[in-house]
Amino acid sequence: MRERLCSKVGCAREAVSTLTYDYGDQMAALGPLGADGDPHAHDLCAIHTDRLSVPKGWVVVRHETLRV
Repeated sequence: MRERLCSKVGCAREAVSTLTYDYGDQMAALGPLGADGDPHAHDLCAIHTDRLSVPKGWVVVRHETLRV
């Protein structure tokens, strides 16, 4: 299986989450690594997931998976 890398320019870390935007609702959704090949989604490594910031007035929805 091919490793998916972070979408941030210059980052070569393994992706752990997927980020999508809804510009109309001024919302960013961050969740578990999504299906490969969605041109509207951005894969992020753990560092960039933690550092995520959005424009003022936007909402970030974080979908977390349960860890056993």
